[in-house]
Order: sequence, then structure tokens, then C-alpha cells
Amino acid sequence: MPGLPLLDPRLDVIFKRLFAEAPDLLADLINAVRSDEPPIVELQVLNPQIAPEELTGKFIVLDILARDQTGQLFNIEMQTRNHAGWPSRSLYYLARNLGRQLQAGDGYQRMQPVIGIHLMDFDLFEEEQACWAFELRDRQRPQVRLDRSLQLHLIELPKADRLHSQGGSALADWILYLKHWQQEDVLMQSIESPAIKKARERLQTLSDDDEARRLAFVRERALHDEVTEKAEAEARGRLAGKAEGKIEGKIEGRADTLRNQLRLKFGALPDAFEQRLQSADEAELTTWTERVLFAEQLEQVFGKDGVKG
Repeated sequence: MPGLPLLDPRLDVIFKRLFAEAPDLLADLINAVRSDEPPIVELQVLNPQIAPEELTGKFIVLDILARDQTGQLFNIEMQTRNHAGWPSRSLYYLARNLGRQLQAGDGYQRMQPVIGIHLMDFDLFEEEQACWAFELRDRQRPQVRLDRSLQLHLIELPKADRLHSQGGSALADWILYLKHWQQEDVLMQSIESPAIKKARERLQTLSDDDEARRLAFVRERALHDEVTEKAEAEARGRLAGKAEGKIEGKIEGRADTLRNQLRLKFGALPDAFEQRLQSADEAELTTWTERVLFAEQLEQVFGKDGVKG
């Protein structure tokens, strides 16, 4: 049924279908991000399909892996949530794609650069800058580049939208579209890019497709469940930590009381007995507290046989 509300192109399953099924749009987006590099003229998407388990699996990222006419590999992701350990995960997958290029006996000169482009619907850094390009460079002389095998472009969409609201570049137009996709105002109408006009048409077609809407619902539910489960686990951890803290506090209090009793009766405690007090559990403290009433020597409190009344 035409005219249904548009699906969100920032939802990873919709983002992947929007761009993986239209390599020309993906190439335009990559060229916009890397406008200072030679443009891509041919692009092959290597993972266009979406497996059913990817829609419901926990902590799965629906990325797009593509290769251009020179052999360079591109990993494109849309991220809406800032995961813990996200930078390390991103570098791990880029490095894995780099290592997978070589077979036994291949020379390192066969390796082609692996370039990550991650569009993030959140601000990752506190700095005002919104578009980042990371490479292997010297810390003291950043103009000296060691190698271009690993590159990572990060676009913080909310910040970039504020900084590039005036437009004026292909990347600014893509940012404007991805942040204001559901608007039909003058701002969106001002975008003249043929690629973005095609993206808007494709998004409407996807939005009118019942199966696409079903998959989007499944994915949104899985992501919601993931966030809910994580929040519940963190809440359980906090409760467990509080309970454990109360138990530890109770044990420490009983140990302090026993320590005072022992000092009053036997004087200063030797280090060996002090260490036993510090490592004691609740059952041991209970036994020793009972023994101190009848013990004539300090060793009898901590001894195996104890003191019988």
C-alpha cells in the first residue's frame, strides 16, 4: 500500500538494504566521505544478503563489505548505539579483513587497504570536530604516515548535522538526508544530488514493501530486547553488588569487634593472627567469637579444636 510512513534509513537492516542493493549509491556515499581521494568508479558489494539469524542475534552489526576497482576493501556501518568497547571491536574487524586477504605463500605486497566508514547517530568525542579520519601516523610528526593498510573514517551525525547545516558538499547533503529523512520541507527539497534523490525513492519503495516492514520490525524488536536485557543485567549487577557490599560490611564489623575483644584479653595481635582475621568468613568469625569467652591463650581461639567449656 503506497504512502505508508517511511522506514528509518538509520536502522541497520534498512541502511544495508538501501545501499547494498544499490552499489552506485554506496559508491557516492564513500566518495563523499573520502572526497580528497580518487573517486570510486566501480564497486562490488561482497555481502549483500541478510541472514535471518542476523536480525535477531545479540550484538550483531549489519555492516556492508565492498571492494572497489583497485581492490580496496570498504566496511560501512550505521551505528545508533554507543557500545562499550566499540573502538576496539571496530579495529578488530578491520584488521581481520586485512589479514584474510593473504593465502599461504602470498607476499604482503598483495594486500590492499581496508577502509572503515562508520556513520554514528551519536557523539563519540567531546571535541567540536565531527568527521574523523584515522591512519597509522607518527605521534610527534603526524604528517609522516607509516602505511595506509588500515583506515577508519568516523562521522558523528548529530554533531556533523549542526556543523554542516549550511550544506555545500556531497557529504553535507548525505548527512542532511540521514538526519532529516522524514521531512519534506524546503531543507530536504534543496538537496539536488541525483544519488540522494534516488535514495529517497528507494526508501519509499522499501517502506511500501510489506516484507521490508516486517524485517524492520523484527530487527527493531531485537535491538530493543538487547538494550532491555543489558539494562536488566546491569540492574541485577548493582543489586548483587549492594548485597555483597552489605555482607562484606557485616563481616568487617564482626571482625573489628572480635579484634577489640582479643586485644583487651591478650594484648596486641601478632601479624599471623591479624591476617587470619582479615581473611575470615562469617562462619569462622562466629566460632572464634564463641571461643574467646573461654580461651586462656590466643592460640586456643584460632586452634582447630577450640576450647570446651
